[in-house]
Amino acid sequence: MTNTKKRVVIIWGWFGWIRTFYNLAWNKKFEITLIDARSTHSVKPVMPEVAYEDKVIEKTRFELRPVIEKKGHTFINEAVTKVDAKNNTLTIASWDEISYDYLVVATGAFKDFEAIKGLEEHGYSVCDETHAVKLAKKVKNFKWGKIVIGSAKSTWGTRVDAPKWWAPCEGPIGESMFMIDHLLRKKGLRDKSDIQVFTPGEPFFEDIDHTVRNAVWGLMGMKNIGLHLNKVPVEVTASSVKFEDGTELESDLTIMIPVYKGPQFLIDSKLGDEKGFIPTDKGMRHLDYPNIFAAGDVNANTMPKLGHLAAMQGDIVAAQIRKDAGEDVKVPEYKPEILCIMNMGWKEAWVLLTDIQLGGKYDVVWHGKWQGWFKRIFDEKLIIDNGKLFPEWMIHMFKKVLIMMWAGNKGNMPKETANSAK
Repeated sequence: MTNTKKRVVIIWGWFGWIRTFYNLAWNKKFEITLIDARSTHSVKPVMPEVAYEDKVIEKTRFELRPVIEKKGHTFINEAVTKVDAKNNTLTIASWDEISYDYLVVATGAFKDFEAIKGLEEHGYSVCDETHAVKLAKKVKNFKWGKIVIGSAKSTWGTRVDAPKWWAPCEGPIGESMFMIDHLLRKKGLRDKSDIQVFTPGEPFFEDIDHTVRNAVWGLMGMKNIGLHLNKVPVEVTASSVKFEDGTELESDLTIMIPVYKGPQFLIDSKLGDEKGFIPTDKGMRHLDYPNIFAAGDVNANTMPKLGHLAAMQGDIVAAQIRKDAGEDVKVPEYKPEILCIMNMGWKEAWVLLTDIQLGGKYDVVWHGKWQGWFKRIFDEKLIIDNGKLFPEWMIHMFKKVLIMMWAGNKGNMPKETANSAK
């Protein structure tokens, strides 16, 4: 019997693949193949807990093959080396050629640690499991001293109309500064240590608006965390961070978000824009190839680079593919927003909901212990349920509650601006 199922191939298992896969896996019209050079998926929101709270890295992973095969689909544990978009095929590391009807690129961005001189050798990061484990070892043995935390400057292509913020996402910077502050206070070493934060942009957290930004800056001031604006790092040494403007900050521990760019195989395959990111319309469809979609950080429209946006895009991609296959399905409208739970240490967290910089109307922040409790529930669910996120209706209800609570208590956040902002 002729196989009439449409073949959907998903490249790499970052956040973008999760909603796409689970939204299509039940549908008998499709056979899905996930191709990933890794055999496991690490839950990225938990990496700060690995770095600063001794969370065991093995407990942040789940195996990809059983998740995919349990749903009756295929997992290939190899790297993709080339995509031939004109012929609807791709090549994997073993030189096998795989055909597709629909291709979903969910690779995430490539973190280019080599773009900043000395960063890989002398610096640390929470951007992936390898660097989070490396940072955890450093933090465990760190006594006291000067700590510098910030983001490298990333640049973006021009094919889509998306924000061009220099820092791809500064949430991990916020988590790092507050969590390490808490850790040093717990050890009685905060008075002996200095924490300085830098950003290539102006202002810090340029993707959020005044309400959330002032709350974050206010708490930075209360915790004596310094802030430096318009600082583009060019070199990390064993004792300092050097910037493009000729200034430098002394540092015994440097934690940095590296430069983001598109994966090399996408650049070689001429699927990306000038920086290697996939240019799509608001339906996540490639501008040049209508059967290729992108979800997550690799999509040029994803700004900031945020898991919540990847999940939204995964829903859209799945609906688009079903509609293209002839189903009567409504495709969700892409309305980007920042919804983020930022760990602060001491079982506390920030919950941020803001979309003003993206054309919306909300700028909400809530801070406390129940937020930290929810953060842990969210992270553990991702691990236990093999990456499956809360359903959209639950996220919608959570946002409504957050907005109502903020409306009744918005006068309770600190008003001070961060000290020593420069």
